[in-house]
Amino acid sequence: MQVTRILAVRHGETAWNRDTRIQGHTDIALNERGRWQAAQLAQALREEPIAAVYASDLGRAFETAQAVARVKGMEVTPHKGLRERHFGRFEGRTWAELEQRWPTEALAWRKRMPDFAPEGGESLEQLQRRVIPTVIELASRHPGEQVLMVAHGGVMDMLYRAAMRLELNAPRSWELPNTAINRLLWSPEGLSLVGWADTQHLQTGEPLDERSV
Repeated sequence: MQVTRILAVRHGETAWNRDTRIQGHTDIALNERGRWQAAQLAQALREEPIAAVYASDLGRAFETAQAVARVKGMEVTPHKGLRERHFGRFEGRTWAELEQRWPTEALAWRKRMPDFAPEGGESLEQLQRRVIPTVIELASRHPGEQVLMVAHGGVMDMLYRAAMRLELNAPRSWELPNTAINRLLWSPEGLSLVGWADTQHLQTGEPLDERSV
């Protein structure tokens, strides 16, 4: 039985990441640091065998994937199934604003209630039902090969939980850094974890912090 190796990567940083502002399906571009992170990622994966590059169709993920694809002489295939969780009326709000405006809903969100969905958005259960079948669909096209999937923090979280057989409401003890390289395997038996949150490519040459100038 041939497995598919998956390189799963969260998009580069955006201004809304800096502001702790909920993005969800809102299409926010990478900031300067995010573009640098994407370029560093591309160099880190330059020699990796990659059969296909898939990405969320939201700009921050697609642009991150393009940086890698450009170095590899490949094209990016967008897929809406790799989008971030839809946060409905939470989108565009900071964490502090959510606490102040909708304290009960913010508490349900923080506690990771699986069936809670912000008005107009998705629950964790709905996100899981969208993301995992999408990843399986894409991975199943490439038995014995390695693919890159660039998506979002919520998607990375779902992949980690699926690979480690963790419940949706289990407290998160793992990191989801921007452009960290996460390695998984997929076979018809399911997902398994190989390595998580590799950020070695981000350790040198980081650009000047925009907030300090």
